[in-house]
Amino acid sequence: MADFLTLYSPATVANMVCGFDVLGFALEAPYDTMHMRLTDEPGVQIVHEDDFHLPTEPARNVAGAALLALLKAAPAGTGFEVRINKAILPGSGIGSSAASAAGAVVGANKLLGGFFSPEELVRFAMFGEEVASGAQHADNIAPAIYGGVTLIRSTDPLDIVPLSAPPLHATVVHPQIEIRTADARQILKQEVPLKSAIRQWANVGGLVAGLLQADYQLIGRSLEDVVVEPVRSILIPGFAAVKSCSLEAGALGGGISGSGPSIFMLSETEATAQAVATAMRTVYEKLGVDFRIHVSTINPVGVRFKH
Repeated sequence: MADFLTLYSPATVANMVCGFDVLGFALEAPYDTMHMRLTDEPGVQIVHEDDFHLPTEPARNVAGAALLALLKAAPAGTGFEVRINKAILPGSGIGSSAASAAGAVVGANKLLGGFFSPEELVRFAMFGEEVASGAQHADNIAPAIYGGVTLIRSTDPLDIVPLSAPPLHATVVHPQIEIRTADARQILKQEVPLKSAIRQWANVGGLVAGLLQADYQLIGRSLEDVVVEPVRSILIPGFAAVKSCSLEAGALGGGISGSGPSIFMLSETEATAQAVATAMRTVYEKLGVDFRIHVSTINPVGVRFKH
């Protein structure tokens, strides 16, 4: 057992357009850097080494809440210090809270010598997501811990299905506005017309089949959301223009990342992904909205440790 480690916890894209709360994938970049050590004092100590002024009280901090859940099942007297340097902006829609929660429990498990299974780690990390959004969802947490693309078939009981996928390149643009996950959830309709539900189910099935069969065209056809995107997209300036110009640049498809405001597009090649980035840049420069763009492959392993 080590008593100190450094890890890198990745950004993630949740929902994957049609898979609201059930599909997600991990990115290679950006990622948070976390330093963790075992302490002689039981409990959790949180230190933020960034400028986001996030709470450090464990019960109000997403990493702290996840670790408090883990400690209930850990050997008595266990204590952790966690130092966090976030590169994933809070409220960006690319799993900032999930990166903190997932990184904390994966790091803690490493310090304890692999005491818990990946599924147990997801359960603990979901308590962190509850602090951030008011709901224990796992579509960011699971890919951060398992890597790659994951399907959350059920949260009660928890049932996570890792999915194989062909090489894919993601282009993510983050217009510099903040949308709180809790607020974005509140505007959603609580009832879905049967016709829309059927179309959405078909798209989720098509997307999973496209990933497993490495059928890029099927992936593209299935990246359609008739339930959530029509409501949430009104919160994101330039959304329609970004989506249109990205498809013209050759993207397979895409949509809102998590609850927004980030928008992601998937492409078959890096060259296309870079062309999509150029198209996105043009939209936001014309609108006069500050933005950040990330071009990344899918991270196959999730949280990584510094060697």
